[in-house]
Amino acid sequence: MPSIAEREAAVFFNTGKRFPVTIMRGEGSRVWDDSGKDYLDFVAGIAVLALGHGHPAVLEALQTQAAQLMQVSNYFYSLPQLELAELLTQQSDLKRVFFCNSGAEANEGCIKLARKWGQTQKNGAYEIVAMEAGFHGRTLATVTATGTPRYSEPFQPLPDGFRHVPFNDIEALRAVVDERTCAVMLEPVQGEGGVNVPDSDYLPAVRQLCDDRNVALIMDEVQTGFGRTGRMFGYQHAGITPDLMAIAKGLGSGVPIGAFLANDKLAVFEPGDHGTTFGGQPLTTSVALAVVRTIIEEDLPAQAEAKGERLRTKLRGLEDRHPQVVDVRGQGLLIGIEFEGEIAGDVVTACRERGLLCSNLKPTVIRWVPPLTVSEAELDEAFGILDAALSAIEAEGK
Repeated sequence: MPSIAEREAAVFFNTGKRFPVTIMRGEGSRVWDDSGKDYLDFVAGIAVLALGHGHPAVLEALQTQAAQLMQVSNYFYSLPQLELAELLTQQSDLKRVFFCNSGAEANEGCIKLARKWGQTQKNGAYEIVAMEAGFHGRTLATVTATGTPRYSEPFQPLPDGFRHVPFNDIEALRAVVDERTCAVMLEPVQGEGGVNVPDSDYLPAVRQLCDDRNVALIMDEVQTGFGRTGRMFGYQHAGITPDLMAIAKGLGSGVPIGAFLANDKLAVFEPGDHGTTFGGQPLTTSVALAVVRTIIEEDLPAQAEAKGERLRTKLRGLEDRHPQVVDVRGQGLLIGIEFEGEIAGDVVTACRERGLLCSNLKPTVIRWVPPLTVSEAELDEAFGILDAALSAIEAEGK
């Protein structure tokens, strides 16, 4: 009888390495594999499960809406879609919404919208300046915007019109923004790039530069949105508002939904410019509406900020006991832990063996993105597992 891994290898494209765990069910911040072993889930669908596994608000919305209406063409009006759009504009101060199915689609929509604005309102400007070590998706355009060559080099020639500068370097950005530039595109905290948090004056300076040179500011909030960083949206830490924003992941807390939003200045799409079959369907928008309402009602952004600050303080204490730990960074419950030497993979394995699921972003950095509903006790449990994992790695001489 072939194993699950062997069956998978026979039918799937080999696009990434899987961990040797088959997840069967989940509840809150915990999951169980096919042998019955339980784990704390600090991957959370890669920052997707804002409310954790099996949250009552998600289950109720799914069951109620599925029994009523799951899919309807965007030829017609849909109340869950409209109510979610109204709530998102209220929370973001942006004015127009388009629903899609993923973060890559949301960023693709931002790119299209910025380019049309540049074409029609800025003398044909079409270039987008994005950040080195950024991440915006896996479509051809978004993988080009992503400033990580290993993601894009296999797909040459890439679409024209993207330039890259170092993140958190305003002078480098000033040097390349010119009359051909229609937009600057970045994450408020780089997630896949290593949980890179900019200096406090960086995002306000980017906003000012975009204003001064009449350039659109695109904020990719796919990973940072919906309370993850301790605010509803990550850009709110900087006291600014973007012109365009991409969202997904935590918006649906498990159902596949994304969206992009724009202010009135950038809302230049006309009928026929963009479309979707599944985006904004009643099922996913009904769930997302319940998710966002729960995040607001339970003030989960404030909880994420407090829990994250307490956890990072504890994690920094590991630097005294484990010389491999060289940095702990992040905002809210988006946390990166950096090591001296390429031991991140070993740390992930040692944590998994002890009942904690997390992922490595690069050979020297792991990421923790637990559900926003994670308890203090569960955070302490995860800390203890990491402490023990590092001790075991030290004992092995790694």
